[in-house]
Amino acid sequence: MALPLPPPPPYHSELRTMTMTSSSIRLAIGWLLLQYAATTASAFAAILSKANGNGLHRTGFDFDGHKLSYRCNYSSLTSTHPTTLFAIRGGGGGDDDNQSSDDNNLRTVLVTGGAGYIGSHTCLELLKTGRYRVVVIDNLINSSQESLNRVRDLLSIEGCETNGDERLFFRNCDIRDESGLQSVLEEFPSISSCIHFAGLKAVGESVAKPLSYYAANIGGTTTLLQVLQKASVPHFVFSSSATVYGEPEMLPLTESARLTATNPYGRTKLFIEEILRDLYASSPTSWNILILRYFNPIGAHPSGRMGEDPQGIPNNLMPFIAQVCVGRREKLSIFGNDYDTPDGTGVRDYIHVVDLAKGHVAALDKLYSDDSVGCQAVNLGTGKGVSVLELVAGMGEATGKPVPYEISDRRPGDVAELYADATKAKELLGWSAGLGTKEMCEDTWRWQSTNPMGYKEEIEIVN
Repeated sequence: MALPLPPPPPYHSELRTMTMTSSSIRLAIGWLLLQYAATTASAFAAILSKANGNGLHRTGFDFDGHKLSYRCNYSSLTSTHPTTLFAIRGGGGGDDDNQSSDDNNLRTVLVTGGAGYIGSHTCLELLKTGRYRVVVIDNLINSSQESLNRVRDLLSIEGCETNGDERLFFRNCDIRDESGLQSVLEEFPSISSCIHFAGLKAVGESVAKPLSYYAANIGGTTTLLQVLQKASVPHFVFSSSATVYGEPEMLPLTESARLTATNPYGRTKLFIEEILRDLYASSPTSWNILILRYFNPIGAHPSGRMGEDPQGIPNNLMPFIAQVCVGRREKLSIFGNDYDTPDGTGVRDYIHVVDLAKGHVAALDKLYSDDSVGCQAVNLGTGKGVSVLELVAGMGEATGKPVPYEISDRRPGDVAELYADATKAKELLGWSAGLGTKEMCEDTWRWQSTNPMGYKEEIEIVN
C-alpha cells in the first residue's frame, strides 16, 4: 500500500519568473523527497505482496556463500516500478535468517545414511510433503550420492512444488566423527529432528565381523546422540529391525514380544534401543523418540529411477535375485530349505521401500504433533509372511523368465519365520502398508532392468 502523499506546495507568483523565496525552495525540496520516499515504499510493498505469487522468485540459496537472492518479475507489477535485482545476505551458517516465509515454516530434519537405499527413498517422501527441509549426512561407504540427484530429479518429474535444490543438502560425514557432526549442526542450526539410518546392516557379515558392527553401529549412534543432545535436538526416529526379536515365540510379532536377538547385527539394534530408552528415562522432557522395527524392505521407486544398489556382493535377498535376473550373477543361493515352513525356505515380512519411507514420514509427523510420545517402539510391516521361493517365483513373473537358483546351507543367525503385527503403527501413526509382493517384484525389476549396474554415475551435488 502506497504512503499518502501531501498536496504539492502552492505555486507562488515568483515561480512564473523562475525565482523562488528561500522558504519556497525548502518546501519544494521537501515535497520532492516525500514523493520519492512514498514511490519507493509503494514499489517495495508491491514486491512483498507478490512474494508468494508470480512477482518474486527464489533464484539461489547458497549455503556455502550464505546468500539468499530473489528475482523480481515486474511484468506482474505496475509499469511505474523500475526493474530491480536485490539480494538479502545473512550471516554465517547454513540457515539464513532472511529466508522466505515458506522456508521459515519448514522443519529441518537431519537424515543419517540418507544416500542409502531406505534413506534416499525417505528423503524423497519427506520433500514431497512440502513440510521438511532435509540435511543428509553419509560416508558413502555403501551408497552413492547419485541417489540424491535422482531424488531431485523425481521431485521435478512428479511436479512437486518444493524445490529440491533449496531443500535437500548433503554433507559427507561419518556418524563416528564427532567434530564433523558438530560442524553440520552448527551449519544448520534449525535442525530439530533426526532420522537415523546410518550403520552396517548385514546379518551374515555381522557374524564374521562383530567388532566392526559394534564399533560402527553402537559407537556411531552414541556419538550422534551426544552431539544431538548438546544441540538440543529433541525428535529422534531410529531405524531398528525385526531382528531384535530373534527366534519368535509366537507370530505375528507384537512390540511387546520378548527381545532375543540371535546375531551381532540384531544385537547392535537391540543395544541401541536400550540406549535410547535409558536416554529418555534420564531426561524425559528433552527427548521424543520413535523406534521403528521394520521387517524386510524390498522394491524400488515405481519410476525405476531409484532402488537398492549394494556395493560389492549383496547381503540381502532381493538385490541378489535382481542381479541374477539382469545377468550380473549366474544364480541365486537359497540358504536352507529345511526350515519348518510350508516350502522349507525362510519366511519373512517383505515391505515395499516406498511404504517404509512413508512410515518414517508418519513417525516424524507424530513426533512434531505430539510431545508426549516418549520413547516407543513400532513395527513397520505388512503382517504377511512370504517365503524365499515365493519371492523368487514373483520375480520370475515380473521378468517373464524363471530365476536360476541353488540350495545352500543355512546362514548362522537366521531364523525360520518372521512377520509383524502392525496394529500399533496404524493406531499410533495412522500408517499401514499398501503395496504387495507383485508391486515389490515389478518395481525391483523396473529399477534393475533400467539400471543394470545400479547408479552408474556419481555427479557431485553442489549446494
